[in-house]
This record gives sequence, structure tokens and C-alpha cells, in this order.
Amino acid sequence: MAVVDELESIVGKQHVITSKERSRPYREGYRSGKGDALAVVKPGTLMELWEVLKVLHNNNIIILMQGANTGLTEGSIPADQYDRDVVIINGLRIKGLQLINHNRQVLAFPGTTLHKLEESLDKVNREPHSVIGSSNIGATVVGGVNNSSGGALIQRGPAYTELALYAQIDENDELKLVNHLGIDLGDTPEEIIQNLEDRNFDINDVKDSNDRVAHMRNYEQRVRDVDSSEPTRYNANPDELYEVSGAAGKLATFAVRMDTYPKASESQVFYIGTNDPDALERLRRHILTEFKNLPVSGEYMHREAYDLAKKYGKDSLVVIDTIGTDALPYLFNLRATAERVLDHVPTFKPYFPDRMLQMMSNWIPNQLPKRMEEYRDKYQHYLQLKMEGAGIQEARLYLKDFFAEEDGDFFECTPHEAKVAATHRYVTASVAIRLEEVYQDDHVQILPIDVALPRNEFNWFEKLPQELEDKIQYKLYYGHFLDHVMHQDYVLKPGVDAHEVKQEMLKIFDERGAIYPAEHNVGHLYEAAPALKAHYQKNDPTNSFNPGIGMTSTHKYWGNY
Repeated sequence: MAVVDELESIVGKQHVITSKERSRPYREGYRSGKGDALAVVKPGTLMELWEVLKVLHNNNIIILMQGANTGLTEGSIPADQYDRDVVIINGLRIKGLQLINHNRQVLAFPGTTLHKLEESLDKVNREPHSVIGSSNIGATVVGGVNNSSGGALIQRGPAYTELALYAQIDENDELKLVNHLGIDLGDTPEEIIQNLEDRNFDINDVKDSNDRVAHMRNYEQRVRDVDSSEPTRYNANPDELYEVSGAAGKLATFAVRMDTYPKASESQVFYIGTNDPDALERLRRHILTEFKNLPVSGEYMHREAYDLAKKYGKDSLVVIDTIGTDALPYLFNLRATAERVLDHVPTFKPYFPDRMLQMMSNWIPNQLPKRMEEYRDKYQHYLQLKMEGAGIQEARLYLKDFFAEEDGDFFECTPHEAKVAATHRYVTASVAIRLEEVYQDDHVQILPIDVALPRNEFNWFEKLPQELEDKIQYKLYYGHFLDHVMHQDYVLKPGVDAHEVKQEMLKIFDERGAIYPAEHNVGHLYEAAPALKAHYQKNDPTNSFNPGIGMTSTHKYWGNY
């Protein structure tokens, strides 16, 4: 095919995939979903990316930009019912990152992973704009910005920038390169791209922009306002939508300019246990309104999530605790390859590698620290409160007074306890999937929901009507407690219709004034809110990039089916 030949001439034949089998990891979602594509193309430079975009635009082909494909709502894979061919552009080979302004900011390219950014900044005693769980499996900085991801860091908020270099197809169906990095790199697309890749500018004298920022505006003020009936953060928040920020692939992002932050000299995790969810809410409100020093984070787990993660996330915890996160992207790719190969062997049921790992993990001794296990037996709710600097003593003194009168207690984690507690909380996100795989013969279905509760919601802990409780086998409650962004994964009883339960759940969230999805974005599973849809249409008036996202039209110029 002529288009494939042109793509191969740009990036090399080995970087264009047309085989359905080999392209499968790029066409299937991390949790669910799959679609078809004419090809997967993997440019190695920004210039190759620009040339690829020109070919696809000239041939009226849908462009689906993709990073690590770690999204949980099918947002970076093909949908269906397109009126044109689709080509996936996977940007992971474009790995460059450039620290600028004496390391106070970074220029991240399509393949720059958050994990690599963390590593690079650690060497210069700085920290990145955000931390997200999927950074352990290769999530990219650009992907985070495109989806308003992150936000667990209470002082910083979700990934956001107004400084970026991106390609857009405008209302006249013309492909153009837009340089809003705030760096003079030339006039033509080729000049701009080449000068950026060659660092043909003074990297330590990049001027601040007077009207554009590389971080969330006024986030501390927002998170401290615990009396607001609005959630703290959510993907469709109009305040978080700006060009590539929240674009969900409706622009081709070449580079983003992000702030970095000084690393604290010391930090401390306080592990809190209680049987009273109201006590945690009183604690949250005091911390956010009265503390001089905001926490770094506040991660919550319920006892049932704790127990299930202990059983079904043990192998992941052991791997991370033993060899660290560096090897995780490789191991995930190895597992995906094994699944793809074994799927053709009738002897093996689907997801054999995960089911084998689960069986082997039963032989591994318990990895959780003694004090965490003691709290598990005494309390139902757990909060990992991380403080740094002067905030450590502020929290220490307040927690002593607080638990002198309230139900519960706390202890100060050792570095090992803090690491294991954080990892245990992280692996919880994959527990529902593991249960679905292990009990596939029972046709178990899962319903994962991430929801942003109003900031003034006192009764945050969910109490479901009995008719819904009767349809659920396990409930996993965990999340980012201080800003009321919760992950609630439901493992349904055999035979229960997941779609039906989801509609019942969403109706309850609507009645509570909650917004969903909170941080996993709409993908192909949720309808885009009006502000989000308007953002998509403004960025992509011809509907050439990632059409169908947010259950919108898949046709050119946003036409009807």
C-alpha cells in the first residue's frame, strides 16, 4: 500500500507494524477495549513525527497519538465505526528530555516517561510536577498532560501546562505546527523542530512567559477550600483545559514545558488507623484549613482493599520491593508477549501468565510490616499521610492531640515501612483485574470507577442500598483522600450485569454531586462533558485526531454516524 510505503521510507520498515498480531499491544487497552488500525508507526525523532503527520494528513487518515498505552478507559486505542482508515503513532521512541533554566523546568518529548523524568531530576535534587501510579509501567509526561493526570501531590495538582509545541489540523483542514513553548526556535516547522532537537537555544536563559504557566494555577487555594460544593479536581474541569492540557490526543504534542520543584531535605510518613470514617474527615478538614504546611500526599485504603491487595498483589509488591520499578515496563511487555503467544495454544486459557503468578505468590511469605498488620486487625480505615520539612513536627504534634480524643491511632513509618505501604497502596489498582483473570471460569465482571467527591462532602465513605450490595462480591475502596478523589473498584457476583450496576452507581454519584471520571479521563467509556467536548472541537475542528473520544462522533468534521 502506498501510504505504508511512505511511512516506511520515513521511519524505516522495522518501525511500521501492519501485522494484526504484532500490533495487538498497541490496539488493545490496558484494562479493556480493542480496535483495528491500518498500521502502527513508531517515529524516532520529532522531525520523523512531523513527516509522518504530513503523510497521514495528505491521505485523509485518522491519526491516533499514543504514548505507553497505560490508560484505563481505552483512550489511546482505536474505537470503531470510523469513516476513514486509522494509523496509530506511538511516540515512545522519541525519548528526549531537556532540563532548562538551571533545572527549574523541563522540556519533555512524546516518549519521555515520568519515571525517567524522576530519575533525571533526582540527580539534581529536584522533583517532577506530579506522581502517578502508572509511572511504574512507563506512563509518559505528555500522556499525563493530555489527560490531566496525577494530582496526588496536594501542593501541585494535576499535570498541566500552557507551554507546548504541537501540531494541529485547523478549520481549513491545514496541518500546522504551533510553537507556544515560549522559546524562539525559528519560523518554519522544520526550523523549529531542528532547533529544538539540537538545543539550538540557551537552555539556561529561557524567558518566563507573562501570561502562560507550566503548573496548575491557584491549586493550594482550591484544595484548602473544604467548604466548596465542587470537587477539587477532575478531568473535565474547565480550569484544567488549555491546548494540549486535557487534549486527549486531539492535538499531536511534540513537547511540553513543565515546572520542576526542589526536593525536600526530609520527609515522614504517618500511618493512621481508625474505625470511624468521620474522624478521618475531621482530620482532613483541619489539616487542609489549619496546617501552615500542606501535606505532600494523603493516600487512603479500606480494610477489604488492604486484604485483597495482600493476596492478589503480593507478587507485584515483591517485584517492586526487590528490584525496583526500573524493570517494570520490560516485565509488563514480556507478560503481554507471553499472553499473545499462548493465546494461540488451545491448552492455555487466557491470561495464563497472571494466573501462574498468582498461584506462585501463594508460596511467598507475607511481605507487609508487623505494625501495618496490627493496624489491619484493629482498624478498618488507613491513611498514609506524608509530610516534609517543618510540616513533620506540625503533623506530629497535632496527631498526638487529635487521637487523644478521637477513635484511632498513628505511628511514624520507618523508610522501609513507608516504601512498602506506598507500594501496597499502588498494587491495589490491579487487584480487580487479577481477580477477573483468576476467576474467569466464573465469568466474574469488574466495575472500576474513579470519582471526585465534593470538597464539602462529610459523609465520604460509601453506603450502598442493600439491593446494590447484594450484587457485589468485593468492594475495593482506596484513593487520594485529602482532595476526595477516590478509586472504587467493584468485583461483581457471577451473573450480575456490569453495565446495569454501573448505571445505578453513576445515578448515586450524580445525586451526591460527585463527578466521574476523576483522573482516568473519559476514553471510550464515558461521555465527554460539554466543556470537555468543546475543548476537543476547538483543538481539532476537522475531527482528524482520535475521533470518538468521549463518545463523540468518529466522522470527519464531527458529522453524524
